[in-house]
Amino acid sequence: MEPEAIDSKGGPELVTFREAARRVVEEGIAPSMSHQRISQLARDDRNFPPVQKVGRSNVVDWTVAKTYFLAHAQRAASRDSRRRNTKTEGHGGAPDKT
Repeated sequence: MEPEAIDSKGGPELVTFREAARRVVEEGIAPSMSHQRISQLARDDRNFPPVQKVGRSNVVDWTVAKTYFLAHAQRAASRDSRRRNTKTEGHGGAPDKT
């Protein structure tokens, strides 16, 4: 029996939610991320990439998840900039105490 040929892209890079959270922070996609937040996104966001079970762990294909997290971070940044008061510019984002 011949082994299956793997294309130049290779197969999926399955990572646990803990590893995905670590990579999101390490790659600068978001300043913080926890595996609990990823579990919440997987449960509540219908756009979250497909999740598989391996033993007791949930895993996701990092190549697909990274694209999702980049888009999610971009949406979050746009929400933050709309909420930001122009008076806070230059104050490190802290609101004025008036």
